[in-house]
Amino acid sequence: MALADLAQEHIDDWITGATSQRRYLIRYFLKWTTSRRLTGELTVPSIPRQEPQNLLDEDDRWPLLQRCLTDDVLPTDVRAAGAITLLFGPSTERLCHLTPEHLKFGDTHAHLVLGRHPVLLPPRLAELLRHLAEQPQLRPQLSRVHAGPRWLFPGMVPGKPISTHGMTQRLNRHGIPVRTARNAALAALAADLPSPILADVTGMHRHTALRWVAYARRDWAEYLAARAADDEETPPL
Repeated sequence: MALADLAQEHIDDWITGATSQRRYLIRYFLKWTTSRRLTGELTVPSIPRQEPQNLLDEDDRWPLLQRCLTDDVLPTDVRAAGAITLLFGPSTERLCHLTPEHLKFGDTHAHLVLGRHPVLLPPRLAELLRHLAEQPQLRPQLSRVHAGPRWLFPGMVPGKPISTHGMTQRLNRHGIPVRTARNAALAALAADLPSPILADVTGMHRHTALRWVAYARRDWAEYLAARAADDEETPPL
């Protein structure tokens, strides 16, 4: 089939038969062909957004957070990054790009800026982050004239933050499952916060926050219904 004969129904059939989300990447090719008038205007739907399938159980999440805050055997950066993930669920990219400027230390409290509004930090996490912020960082000779930002989680390359892959591997290696921990933190926050506040606090897009709130509250309603059914079946003592 020639490109000029490509119709919307062909794109729809292609997407409907998709076994991988990679098929949706055809939109970039079609954008190129349309700009050069090789095809007409064709539409590729957005990639379907799936609800989180794996969440760290709350009975595991809180002991793991306690370990991050109190276990001196763990490296400081692992403790701090793990605690932030378990509490606030930022994306790994956002986590890796945190700098000392994201920390606000007051006389009695410390805050971390992930979105538009700072979030209050537990004292032990605040101390971990203060320690990371005060650590000297090696810089290459050429970067001293135009010094870049300091990173709370520097990578192996001087002047660069740790990569998202490196951070994920590092946390996973120390028993902190990044994906499930992040999902559990976001679900917990979404169950308590309206979507605009969730977006402002975490820095996520408001549409994403809205989906998390809808997911968390439906899941919570199902949990309450299941608990009520169990209570009805349990005979009184």
